[in-house]
Parts: sequence; structure tokens; C-alpha cells
Amino acid sequence: MDAKQTNTTKKIIQDRYGFNHVEVLGARIHNLKNINVTFPRNQLVVITGVSGSGKSSLAFDTINAEGQRRYRESFSAYARNFLGSITRPEVDKINGLSPVIAIEQKTTNRNARSTVGTTTEIYDFMRLLFARIADAYSYATGNKMIAQNQEQITTHLLHRFSGKEITLLAPMIKGRKGHHEELLKRLMHLGFSKIRLNGKITDLASKINLARHKKHDIELIIDHMLVDTQDLDRIKNALTLAMQYGKGTLIVADTDQKDHYFSKFLMDEASGLAYDEPEPNLFSFNTPYGACSTCNGLGEIRQIDLATIIPDKSISIKDGAILPLGPYKDTLLFKRIDFILNLYKYKLSDPIELIPSTVLNLLLYGNHMHNPIVADFLASFEGILPTLIEQKEKEIAKKGILEEDFGYMAVCPDCQGTRLNQIARSFKINGKAISDLALMDLKELQAWFAVLPTKLTDRQQIIAHEIIQETSKRLKFLIDVGLDYLNINRNLGTLSGGEAQRIRLATQIGTQLLGVLYILDEPSIGLHQRDNDRLIRSLKVLRDIGNTVLVVEHDKEIMLEADYLLEIGPKAGIHGGEVVASGTIQEFLTQPSITADFLTNKKKFVIPTERRQGNKKKLIIRECNGNNLKNVTLSIPLGVMVCMTGVSGSGKSSLIHKTLLPIIKRHLYKSQVTPLSYTEAIGLEHINKVIEVSQAPIGRTPRSNSSTYTGMFTDIRNFFTMLPEAKIRGYKPGRFSFNLKGGRCNVCEGAGIQRIEMGFLPEVYVTCDTCKGKRYNRETLEVQYKGKSIADVLDMTVSNAISFFESHPSILTKLKTLEQVGLGYITLGQHATTLSGGEAQRIKLATELTKRSTGNTLYILDEPSTGLHFQDILDLLSVLKKLVDQGNTVLVIEHNMDIIKLADYVIDIGPEGGRAGGCIVAEGTPEVVSMVPESHTGRFLKRELGL
Repeated sequence: MDAKQTNTTKKIIQDRYGFNHVEVLGARIHNLKNINVTFPRNQLVVITGVSGSGKSSLAFDTINAEGQRRYRESFSAYARNFLGSITRPEVDKINGLSPVIAIEQKTTNRNARSTVGTTTEIYDFMRLLFARIADAYSYATGNKMIAQNQEQITTHLLHRFSGKEITLLAPMIKGRKGHHEELLKRLMHLGFSKIRLNGKITDLASKINLARHKKHDIELIIDHMLVDTQDLDRIKNALTLAMQYGKGTLIVADTDQKDHYFSKFLMDEASGLAYDEPEPNLFSFNTPYGACSTCNGLGEIRQIDLATIIPDKSISIKDGAILPLGPYKDTLLFKRIDFILNLYKYKLSDPIELIPSTVLNLLLYGNHMHNPIVADFLASFEGILPTLIEQKEKEIAKKGILEEDFGYMAVCPDCQGTRLNQIARSFKINGKAISDLALMDLKELQAWFAVLPTKLTDRQQIIAHEIIQETSKRLKFLIDVGLDYLNINRNLGTLSGGEAQRIRLATQIGTQLLGVLYILDEPSIGLHQRDNDRLIRSLKVLRDIGNTVLVVEHDKEIMLEADYLLEIGPKAGIHGGEVVASGTIQEFLTQPSITADFLTNKKKFVIPTERRQGNKKKLIIRECNGNNLKNVTLSIPLGVMVCMTGVSGSGKSSLIHKTLLPIIKRHLYKSQVTPLSYTEAIGLEHINKVIEVSQAPIGRTPRSNSSTYTGMFTDIRNFFTMLPEAKIRGYKPGRFSFNLKGGRCNVCEGAGIQRIEMGFLPEVYVTCDTCKGKRYNRETLEVQYKGKSIADVLDMTVSNAISFFESHPSILTKLKTLEQVGLGYITLGQHATTLSGGEAQRIKLATELTKRSTGNTLYILDEPSTGLHFQDILDLLSVLKKLVDQGNTVLVIEHNMDIIKLADYVIDIGPEGGRAGGCIVAEGTPEVVSMVPESHTGRFLKRELGL
């Protein structure tokens, strides 16, 4: 057998056992139709297809689920007892499966304490760096602080005070309330005779009565001496004693009664301010050592608009002037309010307008009085507003109420959003505090670390070398995936799904693992076309070091750069779930498929010959300066489709979600949300309704679904109540609710599934054994229409339900609207947790479409192309066209060129992300924007428009 035949035989054997390929046999979970799929290992593989065709079912619910199951099976039997049983995915066999790491959009921690820095561990390295080499500065004077040992202090005294008289004191109490009787007695019993009390030398033997509610300074006088080298032993003994009683700190008072501070800790000689030696937890905003005490390390505090709390000042507190408190009740809070008012000669029955602002502020914000008579009674009185905020935040955590329902979040006035306390912000390296570095964009931070070694001493360089190297490496990974505009203080909850994914992707690149199967869910979300090549390079780096990269994606460039393409379809839902085409890009383009048709331009988006002119009215917001916006004036033509574009981090969200939207909501709905800085809003009278269609989930638990969100389920329940069998049994609408007792399954309480806690692993949902996922008990399921129970109706797809409810207009209208936005394939009872961001957004859009249009509505959509195939985008655009044709305005924040080139008007913000952005680079029709050389969007538009 020659060498060529040997290699061929070896390849066949490897293929058969899955060494060179991953082979999925008989996959049938969800809508997959018992398919067999083979794709090469150690390659960049893209799975595509229309929304709902089964891509995620194959990638995540089959391949990833089996990988996780096999991983758990590798644990000991003892460990598996704590993990519970894991259901095997519905697949016959998977060969060649490597260890799997799934990087999804929905798995990022949304805790307010999780930031880019904590997630990537960059901040942890920086904390260690500052703890080891940072210089301390006094926040009182700005002086550099020094630490001295006893020998250094002795030398300093002999040099500076030689021949002079000094008094050595040990600070015992500094700014602390109390009578301190026990301390004074103890000092006298130890043989000391004098102290300095609040700046005055006092004999301990005299009668000392300290006001309990005042703050006091007590310093123990150790010795009064003439500094002379002949009395060296006396000086050393006095210093030892002073350091002992002063707990490492002492005061030297000269003949001018000027104090000089010395300490074995870091100390400012001018003010006496001392810091402990820094440890990494000092620089953490998640520990009490480093966190700002005002905002508890969050960087924000909840504020309340007083006009909403006290709408009518002509009535009294007793009659309910403070709205959330309501009328008088016999509670401790009202008793405290009454006590304070009586103290200042006012009553609960006095109108609010008669109470002075100083007294009202005391009531609202807490005990800031220095009145010893009431201090004990009001010691724990935090004020009405802090009490209300605490109660409301507990309610928010419990019920999931939106923030804007109660007050708004404002930057913490003490830490200015840095999250850290004064001491943590007072340690600096090369003139920068850790809080300064945390607010730099990643590119600027990378440049700072690049020059840092040249600014350090030899000793500091040795200590910092490994930390700087590791931090710089991680920063490079983040920048390589297009996240250079972020800063490490950025809250993870504010990131898009694509940004969060790319952070995890960068972390995985840094681990340098080999032989892993990575599965990514649309990592291009939120990424401008300009930065696509950086993402593609990062994916190829993962591949080239010896991993298989499986990407669920719709982006044209990523598809064209893939080693292997796989399309699932041909359509969505029950009409999908089959392998339509597969192969290398050359092989794929020759096969009949919708994706291939778009890639080869057999099907394409038709550019209109004329752009809509709208109603000639405009909405103008002048001089927007929030975040990185630079005095921007936003001018939106009404009655057209407008696209807001720009590279990631350029300021689109700051301008639309944090400036424009709050302004409109305040105008229309009296919202409490405060917009970012601006000077003037013009044209608000031309809009009478605003609808924001975001990618936020329509529900966070399996109890939420498309029919409950759209309100259709109420109509369906009412309909079942009218059936003869239901009337005979006396069933009311609540009987057909899976959220109420009576008709639902008692075991799973109407969820259809049961949650299994997995300890240190993510929780798992399994089908309820009692109702088999139907949610209802047997009696409820006996009520049927056309042979279908309400559980069967929830299992219907939207398309099937249209024919089922064809004679019921209220239900039919909502169903047709869902089909109109391309969601005919989803089932009415599909759990909200299984919907993609794009599907959730289209359900929201469909819900709004069923409502009566005013013709003056502003629709704001945030990247509606997320999760959508080329064909889905065509369907979405036809819906948006109808909205505009009715006279409404559609504002779309988007990166997808197929949507941008079909817009009537484009506003491009940039030119770059972060601090290099925040300006309007170009605006006008797509043709106008394409001619602006400074516009990155314009450059790609020019190619798309064929100009």
C-alpha cells in the first residue's frame, strides 16, 4: 500500500470515529427533523438560516447540551448527587465532540457590581498593582504621605528639633463622642498625670466632665523634654511609649504649639491624617474597605423628584401631603415626624408650605441636628426619603418593578461615579489614581500601561513586571475584538449581547486552551461593519491555536470568511429543522438556499429610487453633552424612517436612550427619569406617543410567553370560558390561567417545567412529570374547542392558530400581526426564556402594531436586525414601511447595511468610539452620507449603493 493510499485509509478511519469531524446523528430536539450533521473540527464553522429555523436548537440545545452532560458525567458519583439528573438531548449520537464552551448572549452577569474590569480580571490585577507600588497622598492637603519606623523618627527629631523643647503626645481619641470616663481612669491608674483635651493641657487628677454628645480629641502627654543627643535613651523610651499608646502614631508639639505628626503608617505630617498600609481589598468597590460609603460602591444613588412626592404643599402631613406616606397612621415613623415638628413649634396638621425648608429637609433627609436633647431619640432616624427608597428598592427586587417607577439613578455626589472612597482614590501611580484608570477607554489604558515601566523605579519595576505584562495582554485581547471604546468601570448590565459575548470571547482567547469546541451566538451584534475584520481575526486566532469555532451568525462578512457553512431551514418553526445546504463557501454558493441567493445577489434589497420626504416637521434637541457627546444638536425629520448609525461606543445610546427618550417621556407621560444634559427641545408637540422597542426580554421566567405579553391569552381564556362545557362546570377565566390555583397543575404550579437547583452550576429546567408540560390539571383540559384543549392551543404555532381562530376577530388580529413580523413559527405558549433578543423585539413590535396608530407616533427600535436572516430583515422592513406610510416616524439604531441603505434619512455619529466619538459626522439621505469621507458608515454605504 503506497503512502497516498495509507493517508486516505487513515482519513476514512478518522472520519468514521470523528477524529477530524464532529458528527451529529439523529438530532430531533424542538423542530429539528431527525437530522444528521457533519462539520470539520479545528475550523471556523458558521450555522445560518432564517430566524426560528433550528440553528440554536442544533448548536446550543444539542451540541452544547451534550457537551455539558458529558462534562458532568466525568464527576464522581458523589459530586453528581449534588448536581441532579441531566436530561440527555434528543440525539442518537455525537462523534468527535471536544470539550464545549458556549459563549451565549444571555449568560452575562447583570449584577450592578459586575463590570468589564471585574469580569476580565483586569481590575483585580490593577488592585494588586496599586497595593504594592502606589504612592499615598493626603486627601486633606494633597501632600505625599510617608511611613517611618522608630529609628527614622528618632533621627528626624534629633536633626529637626536639636536644642529645642518639645512635648511628646500619643493620640488616644480623635473626633469621637462620649464621656470617656473609663479611659481617663485607666490612664491615671497607669501613672500618667496629664492629657491634652480638645487642644488644652489638662491634669488627669482634676474633675473632667465631658459632654457625651460632642466630639472630643484626647492626646496623652508622654514627656516634655529638651532634644539633646545626651538624652538619647530618654528620647527612645518616650518614643516607644508614645508609639505604644498611640497605636503607631505620635505627635510632637514644639514651643510654638505647632503639631508635627509621625507614624509607622502612612501619614501626612501637616494634617496628621494617616492611612493603613494598602491591601488589594482597599481598591475594591465590593468591600467595605474601599467602597464609597454614600453609594455603597455602586457609583450611583437613587434620587427622588420632590414634586412627585409632595404634589400639593397646601395640605398637611397629617392629611397625606407626603404622597407615599399617605394620611396619618399610628406608626413609629409618624411619631418621629411629630416629635421633630413639635421641637420646632410646628404640628402635623400644619400645611407643608408653612414649614421652613430647614425643618422639612430634616424630616426628608434625616437627623443632621446637633441638638443633644433629641440626638438619642433620633439616632436611628434616617429620614423619610431614605426610608421610602429602602422600602421601594426591596419591592423592586421582589417584584421586578422598573427603576423609573420610583425616582431615578444619579451619579453619586461623593465619589463622582468612581465607586471608591477618598482613601482608595488617594493612592497614585505616575499621577493617576485607580479610579482615573478605571474611567479611561481601553485603548487609552493600554497606552498608559505601555509607558508605565519607564516611569517606575528599579524596585517598582521588579514588583510590577508580571502584573503589567498580564494586564497589557488582556487589554490587547479586548481591543482586538473591537471593544477599545469601553472602560473597565462599565457596568455589564449596560452592554449589548454582542459586547458581553466579545468580552467573554477575549477572556477565552487569553486562556490559550487547545482542542475546545467554542459555540458563539451572533458575536457581531452591536459591532459596526468597520470593526468586523477585528472580530473575524479573533475568531481565527481561536481556530488557529487548535480549536473548533462554531458560530451561529447572519453577518455576510463572517459567512464569507468561514471555512465551512451550514444552513438550517428552509423556513422557520415546523417548516424548518432540516439541513438545506452545507460545505465550504465555494460549495455552499452552488447549492439552492435562501442564504446562497443573497450572498450571490440573486436576491437582494431593492434600493428605492426616491426617499420619503416626510411631513416637513422636525424634532430638535439642542446642545446634548451627556457622557461623551460633544455639544451635539440632534435634528430628526418626522414622518420618515431614520437610521442612527456609528461605530460601537460613539454615543448612539447616550443620544437616543439617555437624552431623547427621557425628554419625550417627561413631556408626554410626566416621567421622573432625568435626561442627560441638553439646552432646548423643539418640536415635541408634533409627537403624541413614543414606543420603545428594545431587545430586553419579554419575561424572565418560563411563565411569560408571547400570548401573555401581547394580551392575547386573556382573550383566549375568555373564549374558553364561553364554551358550553365551561359554562356547565361554572368555570371562570381564572380557571384557564396557569398562574392561578384551581385549573393549573399543582406540582409545577402551572409552569409546565420544574426548576432544579444545580449548586455551583446554572439551574436546569425539566418537564413536569405530572402534567407532562401541559401546565393544567385533568379537569381543565377536558374543556375543548374543535377537539383542542387550552394546553393544545398554547402548543400551536401562530400560523396554525390563525386558521383555528379565524372566526374570532380579537384573537385573530393579534395572531396576524405576529405572523406579519415573521413570527408565524413560534408557539403561543413558548417560554419567554427561550426567545432570542430579535424575537423578543418583534413580539414587542407586534404588540404595538395591534394598538391603534395615532399617525404621530415615534417608534424607537434598537438594532432590530439582531437574530434576523436576510429574508427576515426584508419582512421586518415591510412592516416598518407600513408604519411610516401611516404618518409615523421610525427611528432605528442599527449597524446592518441592508437596513441603513433603505432608510430615508441617516444620522451618523462618531467618528470613533468613546472619547473620540460624540459628534455628528454626517446626516442626510444614504446617498449624502456616503459622500462624507470622515464617515465610516458612509464608506460602507458607498459600496452598498454602488456609487
